[in-house]
Amino acid sequence: MSYREALDALERRGRFGIRLGLGRTRAMLRALGDPQESLRGVLVGGTNGKGSVVALAGAALAAAGHRVGRTPKPHLVSYRERLAIGDRLIDPAAFAALVAEVLLVAERVARRLGDPTEFEVLTAVAFLWFARERVDLALVEVGLGGRLDATNVWDGGVAAITNVDWDHRDHLGDTLEAIAHEKAAIIKGSDLAITAASGPGLAVIRRRARRVGAELDEVVVPAVVAAGVNGLLLAADGLPPASGRRVASRAPLRVALRGRHQAANAAVALGVLRALARSGIAEVGEAAIRDGFAAATWPGRLERLDGAGVGMPGREIWLDGAHNAAGAAALAAALDELRPSMAPGRLVLILGMMGDKDVDAVLAPLAASPATRGAHIITTRVEATRALPADRLAERWRAIALRVGRAGAAVTVSPTPDAALGAALAHAQGPIVVAGSLYLVGAVRARLVDDPQLRDPEE
Repeated sequence: MSYREALDALERRGRFGIRLGLGRTRAMLRALGDPQESLRGVLVGGTNGKGSVVALAGAALAAAGHRVGRTPKPHLVSYRERLAIGDRLIDPAAFAALVAEVLLVAERVARRLGDPTEFEVLTAVAFLWFARERVDLALVEVGLGGRLDATNVWDGGVAAITNVDWDHRDHLGDTLEAIAHEKAAIIKGSDLAITAASGPGLAVIRRRARRVGAELDEVVVPAVVAAGVNGLLLAADGLPPASGRRVASRAPLRVALRGRHQAANAAVALGVLRALARSGIAEVGEAAIRDGFAAATWPGRLERLDGAGVGMPGREIWLDGAHNAAGAAALAAALDELRPSMAPGRLVLILGMMGDKDVDAVLAPLAASPATRGAHIITTRVEATRALPADRLAERWRAIALRVGRAGAAVTVSPTPDAALGAALAHAQGPIVVAGSLYLVGAVRARLVDDPQLRDPEE
């Protein structure tokens, strides 16, 4: 099976949609020899911030010399971004071979339990690859919810829940308590658990931890000393290294990820590192934490790029995959704070969204943001079956803008992300912000970044 054939076979399983449940994944892994049983590490759930926590904790672990398997999701440019060890993506040939092996098992499982979904097959591939590569530990992101997510077949010893907010209500429930119930179920009796959740979500997580006998670390979000285009400086008081000893230095902790909301994710990542040390999985000292957090990257999340990749060097382009209300609010707040340090000139906002999202809830904080006052808005549609047509997105922006007192904003409809980027670059020299969907961010990023690791074989 070639890489392209493997990719096509996986993506065809997307027709099965989202079918939550653990039975099919357990059956596949059992047939493969239960590779996940040889792995220890962290299962990371929550509404927002999962990838940031994995990026920060993974960078610190790597700085300490650990080989860490990661499952970032979704991918932006290459499907192989979903499977990485450290900064190394899975090789196309290895990916194809593993997918072929798991698909044979999936066909047998389908006779008894129905067809495994794309995500379930990918989850089995990830655990099989990590086990064969003998990683030191794995940092695995939950796909959707937690209780019935394919990743929840695994207990790595540590569970983290970043926060609980509104998302995927059609699958997780219509109240924050119901959503929290689904997410809290990744906490198992033998786990050390970490959360930065608050409000009704925290109450549910506390009950789950008590019921299964897991120890819960409710992290304290550190004060932000400074925030800017180069990331954050966080107060170091009370932030111990992973070993449990208190920080020797009171110098602020530098976090390369941008936006004040990253302070909470940094707190969860520190909690994860403490839990890994206490459980005997991995030790990370203060120096590695500082080095890792200062070097961490998370593509497509308040990522600042240069337009050189499209022949426009010096043009400032910002990518953020904000696709739910909480993510959009965080982006709006970050833009308000960062705007004075961004390139001068009129801001251009390129938007694309999925039709099954709460579109108005995402647009409202962006339309009301002082940073977008007077901005030129360009709506577009990505190549995805769930994508909202660009003209309908433009209609929703105009309606929301009217509601928040921003009537009369310039709104242009562009048929494709490429056309939208071209139109934005043709405007004044101000910053370009791309947001609303990670599919859109990925399409634009592919034009801007030429990373050899992201080049997939044609055949």
